[in-house]
Amino acid sequence: MSSSSRLEKFLMTDPEDVGCAETFEVIDAYVELTLTDARAGELRFPGVVAHLRACHPCAEDFEGLLAAVAAS
Repeated sequence: MSSSSRLEKFLMTDPEDVGCAETFEVIDAYVELTLTDARAGELRFPGVVAHLRACHPCAEDFEGLLAAVAAS
């Protein structure tokens, strides 16, 4: 990815994106709700959904936590 396309992606950040800190604060609740009802999780935490689409490290944390909780 070129530096100009990275800049364009950064500048097009979803205004609903709550960022890493807020996502980290509620990710456990989002995981639990997602396991129960994925659509309810999306509706309850739209800013987290927007953030996970944009932030690869947080998305990896979410997927790992989701897999760990689902396996237990």
